[in-house]
Amino acid sequence: MKNYIETEPQLKAIEVKDKFWSFYQELIRDVVLPYQEQILKDEIPGAEKSGAIRNLRIAAGQEAGEFYGQVFQDSDVSKWLEAVSYVSNMEGTGRLEESARQVIHLMELAQEDDGYLNTYFQLKEPEHKWQNLLECHELYCAGHLIEAAVADYEMSGRSTFLNLAMRLADLIDSRFGPGKVRGIPGHEEIELALLRLWRVTKEQRYFDLAGYFLEERGTDPNYFAQEKSRKAWMDPAERNYTQNHRPIREQDTAEGHAVRAMYLYTAMADLAAWTADEELKAACVRLWKNVTEKRMYITGGVGSGAKGETFTVDYDLPNDRAYAETCAAVGLVFWARKMLGLDLSGKYADVMERALYNGVLGGMGRDGRHFFYVNPLEVVPGISGEVPGYEHVRPVRPKWYACACCPPNIARLLASLGKYAWGESRGCVYSHLYLGGVFHSLQNGISWKTVTDYPWEGRIQYEVCDHEKREKSALTVRIPGWCSSYSLLVNGRECTEEYEVKDGYVSIIREWTKGDTVSLHLCMEVKRIYANLCVREDAGCTALMRGPLVYCLEEADNGTGQNALLLPAGSEIIERQKSDELLGDYIGLEAAGLRLKGDSEALYSETPPRAGGTMIYAVPYFLWGNRTAGEMRVWIRET
Repeated sequence: MKNYIETEPQLKAIEVKDKFWSFYQELIRDVVLPYQEQILKDEIPGAEKSGAIRNLRIAAGQEAGEFYGQVFQDSDVSKWLEAVSYVSNMEGTGRLEESARQVIHLMELAQEDDGYLNTYFQLKEPEHKWQNLLECHELYCAGHLIEAAVADYEMSGRSTFLNLAMRLADLIDSRFGPGKVRGIPGHEEIELALLRLWRVTKEQRYFDLAGYFLEERGTDPNYFAQEKSRKAWMDPAERNYTQNHRPIREQDTAEGHAVRAMYLYTAMADLAAWTADEELKAACVRLWKNVTEKRMYITGGVGSGAKGETFTVDYDLPNDRAYAETCAAVGLVFWARKMLGLDLSGKYADVMERALYNGVLGGMGRDGRHFFYVNPLEVVPGISGEVPGYEHVRPVRPKWYACACCPPNIARLLASLGKYAWGESRGCVYSHLYLGGVFHSLQNGISWKTVTDYPWEGRIQYEVCDHEKREKSALTVRIPGWCSSYSLLVNGRECTEEYEVKDGYVSIIREWTKGDTVSLHLCMEVKRIYANLCVREDAGCTALMRGPLVYCLEEADNGTGQNALLLPAGSEIIERQKSDELLGDYIGLEAAGLRLKGDSEALYSETPPRAGGTMIYAVPYFLWGNRTAGEMRVWIRET
């Protein structure tokens, strides 16, 4: 097997310490995960009931009762456990880790002798195990459990949870595969989980089973129709919905449920990298181009259709009816990270960054206790969340929701952020995202300290703070696609070392010495962005970006009737350093604009509206919805 071009480093080798990301990592540790633990235990008054921990207690024989929640309720617990594992290398996590051990012990007690663990079927339909793969998410839940167990093992070195996961994986392997029962998951996840399990255990059967689930998909588009389903909220004939319409190697457009697609494509890219399979890689590249060039919002949101949380057709990207599930943005980050293993190209890291700073961060309030499932690009109270066709669009983040996949997904991604920022390969360290802190390369023995105020400023300094080997190696840093110009200094001088610029990355090759510095300065001017004219809703409009951040207008700054605001093409956009109790420190944008006003109150009139001068204020999209409820708009009419 061929290794990745570059590989994700061990999270324990990464320390995140900067003003921007330390806030979020500490928020995850101190607020988000304790809050989610209380939610999972049904201890938050006024929040949607979870029942997830109680389900485990009942399955473990510690409590009497009936199953509560979605068929995939177990997955919320697994994602929470995974996130707790990632923060365990931070100080002050003792109580969280103790709680996690208690939950893992519950799982041990609940697990059946043959390795089976799924509280829905154990408590509600024990006679129907493995009979409804389309809808009932056994394999999906197993995948999340396996991912959590691998994370726990990697971070703690303990094998208890990993052994539990292996027993479950062995059960699945004994049932499904060539010469066994035919089956594929309705919701992809088990595939990428098995590949993670294979990497830590080196058990080839896990790798082979992942490949089976991937390659079997689409070989019989009627598979789910043939499955004897007892429930019918999904039409098995909707082959596209589960990406089962054709074999994965033949797929060229993103179809169906967006989160399922993201998990599928992540596993495809992972498998392609490890097998050096050029045909599978080509399929990944085709799908990537379709998603990012024709079916992705400017925020990195994907899956525009509210019915079924799906991809629709090219350029169908409505703003006020956008679905753009937070989990789909998280999944896009996962996929982008694996694409970097196939091909070290800046376009993958650019999208990873876009989805992270806008699509993912926007899914959680700054208080760590409120979350968006759906991430629109336009909100009008009284319409959003109320008018038929707009019911899914919430103008404010709720405390929780019945289908609570997104909050713990945000937690596990942000808690493991270092793995997405750094990579390494033989003699080379890769900087994909700009995070302050320290990265200890286990391959070349160099420790890199990064200092930055990104994303507010474009200065990133790398310093060798320790090294073990005196040999040539490379530091490879990304130059974002949004950056029109940059400067690069080595030890305060123009780079005269051996270096290479290729596909959005600069590689500096030299024999590094402690105290050596590399200073990258990215020009971060404000840019007006225009959508392809095939995106009907955005024609005649512009969006504002500064660095990786998309901006939006909020009612708190601009009042109501934002559809009447116009931004003249020649209007200067001024950056303003802001500080807000709810929003924190940030850079806002200000410009002289126009506001249309009508002289008639009639529904229709022959009198055209008149334009008067006004100021337009924009805040980063990820910060919207943290103040009072009100209108929000990303795309601004331009004149």
